[in-house]
Amino acid sequence: MAKANLKAFKVSKLQFTNQIKENKKIELGFSYSYNVKYAKNNTCVGQFVANIVDKSDPEEFSINATAESVFVYEEGTAKEILHVETYNEIFPYVRAFVTTITSNAGIPPIIIPFIDISKKEIYRFEMGKNDQPPTADDFVNPYDNN
Repeated sequence: MAKANLKAFKVSKLQFTNQIKENKKIELGFSYSYNVKYAKNNTCVGQFVANIVDKSDPEEFSINATAESVFVYEEGTAKEILHVETYNEIFPYVRAFVTTITSNAGIPPIIIPFIDISKKEIYRFEMGKNDQPPTADDFVNPYDNN
């Protein structure tokens, strides 16, 4: 059963440069970032940033898209689980958006590759004592069994 439910999605930023010369092959580079901010009432906002560029000439072709989504989650759900679930929920929307804008721009549609973050280590900082900024002792690796 899902621990988080998607309530809203929007693309809040889009920068798209398409100045590819005819019949030119490009090699794409992909980078993503994903962050979750938590609010009251078991609500969180996921922000997914996708950057796609021509490795040889980013000025000729690039896409920078920021998508935001609002989720409601079950009380007591671990933040690491929410991070993975919300990423998995928002990724197909971002992928479809990039595919749609590239195909509508008159170029072959770009399908961004999925990265399975459940297989990656997720690190986070807990607030320090008395809600002070975290110190090295507050660093949490949820996969560390020590």
